[in-house]
Amino acid sequence: MTTRTTTPTSAISVTTYDELEKFIKAFAAGHLNLLMLIGPGGVAKSQTVRQAVGEGACWIEGNASAFGIYTKLYQHKDSLVVIDDVDSLYSDRAAIRLLKCLCQTDASKRVAWETNAVGKDGIPKEFVTTSRVIIIANEWKTLSRDVAAVQDRGHLVAFEPSPIEVHRKVGEWFEDETIYRWMGEHLHLIPNHSMRLYKRAAELQAAGINWVQHILADIPEKARLVAELRADPSFESENERIIAFIDRGGGSRATYFNHKKRLRAA
Repeated sequence: MTTRTTTPTSAISVTTYDELEKFIKAFAAGHLNLLMLIGPGGVAKSQTVRQAVGEGACWIEGNASAFGIYTKLYQHKDSLVVIDDVDSLYSDRAAIRLLKCLCQTDASKRVAWETNAVGKDGIPKEFVTTSRVIIIANEWKTLSRDVAAVQDRGHLVAFEPSPIEVHRKVGEWFEDETIYRWMGEHLHLIPNHSMRLYKRAAELQAAGINWVQHILADIPEKARLVAELRADPSFESENERIIAFIDRGGGSRATYFNHKKRLRAA
């Protein structure tokens, strides 16, 4: 399953990549002034946005300070602005006040920074910009009235794709058919399912490491053992897998088939 995010009741629920792309393309085309996109990690939120907005957008990522954001906004005024995974944003009052100005619904917004830090390197104390903003995050934290005011200025979209939807999307680019097929057969067992798991599995396989064991580390031991044995190409028959299951402490032949049946039915 995918990791659940903190989702406000006012958020627009989106569960497919086709739906997600409609919102992002609408933003890139100029129809949306502010788009807030939340959802679990590893489902290609940032990648989908980057493909839609192109290389000319201003990207603000990581531990950007409020003044650092102000500086980039001036340097890229009138450009599309993408604020991606800036965890400190919610708790920084200066950053939130800045966003309130930037995310006004007017076409032209006046943005200001009233401290002695400005005036250097050609950065003015205020400027006018037509930039529109998209914020990408794993969750949306309405910690204050100011954060709520930012949210009220735009469209809050909660992207919550099912494991099957993520798996389908991965199929458009992932090349290892063995790993891909195995993932598809065991989606119900995989905790925190994401696109990153496929890449991790491929890296572990290339290194000669048992990737199945690591992917299924959080599921019940006997079910994991059956899944690992079924994915192991060194066994030539079902009887060999059963013998290995018993030898490794999994239990009886009947126990093996019970878990095998559950894996197929889940």
